[in-house]
Amino acid sequence: MTSTAADVRSRGKELRKQSKSTTQSVIVGTVTLVVFLALWEILPTLGVLNRVLIPTVSDTIWGLGQLIIGGYWWEDLASTLSSVLIAWTIGVAFGITMGVVLGTSPFVRTAITPYAIALQALPKIVLAPVLIGALGFGPESKIAIAVAICFFPVWINTMVGLSLPSAAEFTFMRSLNATRVQLFRKLQMPSAVPIVLVGMKHAMLLSFTGVLVAEILSSASNGLGKLVKEFSIQLNMPLTLAVITVVLTIAVSLVSIMDVLERKAVFWSESERGKKS
Repeated sequence: MTSTAADVRSRGKELRKQSKSTTQSVIVGTVTLVVFLALWEILPTLGVLNRVLIPTVSDTIWGLGQLIIGGYWWEDLASTLSSVLIAWTIGVAFGITMGVVLGTSPFVRTAITPYAIALQALPKIVLAPVLIGALGFGPESKIAIAVAICFFPVWINTMVGLSLPSAAEFTFMRSLNATRVQLFRKLQMPSAVPIVLVGMKHAMLLSFTGVLVAEILSSASNGLGKLVKEFSIQLNMPLTLAVITVVLTIAVSLVSIMDVLERKAVFWSESERGKKS
């Protein structure tokens, strides 16, 4: 009983420390944001920064209002998001497939790994002119560029995740006459799921980045990247920053959605962390 009471008190102290740390982080983050927005508003107004190139917060909010009221950008938003989702789906499917093949077949892994390392080291953006030239300025080139960028983290994380079980775990499963399929389903796959989901989350942001870059480089007929390029060429910086604000909001939303899905999918990992803490 005494030990239990001591554990409860210790746990209570830890929770209070965590709560205090969280509160402090929120306060520091809020103060930092307020100071940043204040400087952003004041410095261009005072002429310290060129207001034509760096509009104030109020100018940006005005641009965002004009963007929303105008309504002409919804087609661009839909084009970007649909391309992101398609590219992410293809990239994840291809990455998981490649990761499973290389993660479960030592022969294939040995044969392909040198080429995979060389391809991974290549800056993917240099493929953009080639893909645009081959596929044109339509959504196909945007999707292809995004897939080329986003499938690598899923591929690598899948391959690494499947190799996480120790040799002792494999030996134990084989002692129970487990088949290769059973080894994959009951040992490798559960170990790989958390790290694969991290790769999928990373791939979501990379696919978003790839689509935006493709829209800017390819002079696409629609898309948020096209809007950023057009407004910046016109030196309409309030609208440029308004579109960038939309892009930032979408990126944060996508990461938040993937975080929720990750916690739901790997609930056993969350429970294990709770026990250890």
